[in-house]
Amino acid sequence: MRFDSDTHGRIHTRQKQQGATLGTLDFSLLYDQENNALHCTINKAKGLKPMDHNGLSDPYVKLHLLPGASKANKLRTKTLRNTLNPVWSETLTYYGITDEDMVRKTLRISVCDEDKFRHNEFIGETRIPLKKLKPNQTKSFSNCLEKQLPIDKTDDKSLEERGRIMISLKYSSQKSGLVVGIIRCAHLAAMDANGFSDPYVKTYLKPDENKKSKHKTAVKKKTLNPEFNEEFFYEIKYADLSKKTLEVTVWDYDIGKSNDFIGGVSLGINANGERLKHWFDCLKNKDKKIERWHTLTNELPGSGYNE
Repeated sequence: MRFDSDTHGRIHTRQKQQGATLGTLDFSLLYDQENNALHCTINKAKGLKPMDHNGLSDPYVKLHLLPGASKANKLRTKTLRNTLNPVWSETLTYYGITDEDMVRKTLRISVCDEDKFRHNEFIGETRIPLKKLKPNQTKSFSNCLEKQLPIDKTDDKSLEERGRIMISLKYSSQKSGLVVGIIRCAHLAAMDANGFSDPYVKTYLKPDENKKSKHKTAVKKKTLNPEFNEEFFYEIKYADLSKKTLEVTVWDYDIGKSNDFIGGVSLGINANGERLKHWFDCLKNKDKKIERWHTLTNELPGSGYNE
């Protein structure tokens, strides 16, 4: 069978038509490097596949970061009623996004149909590897939606993400000690039935035979984005810092029963990636406060968590 340019054209058109049957989504992405924020502006969709008996849909858009997807990193737009051409013009923002995330992560954007009486139905999705974005430059997309792609669990070596935490470290020569700042958290996993948590943060400097290194922030009520702005001081010789690990855990406070572990992170010489770099930068820059965002996971190596 001979392929002329006309046949090629018809095949290409047919492929495009097949791709367009679920609809197209217009959106733009901006990575604000200085503020560690990823702004996702969901503009509009066109020609969505009808999901309801009336030949229309009640569409909304939800975002996940892969790998490590969890409820904690899900964001969603409002739902628009009875339309196949919704215009959201809504910006959803992830805070605490690091340069490491921008190399490693993929943004999954799903369009779904909200259903009052049954489960919400999936319409289509598109995925953007974040490494396609240049820092501080808005990139616009108009993508055909695709069928649900499987999430390869074997490929996902990362632990489940439970949110982000901003920590500051400073070694004070004057006071001969480490100043640890617990600044804020973002996108924490909800632990309570009301869809929120009552978070507080604990820090330990390990190894810690006498259990004297524990510090605790105040509890913040009903929030997944708490601001703490608390500082803790550890008296320690500069030379000993390289033997220590700072363990930071976030908990959900519950009256009358044991508190729920939300997530944790370890900084120190045995850590890796951003966690190791933050510790090194603190050691290298005495008397300078260094702030970084870190990802909380559902597990910390070598820890027994008891409240």
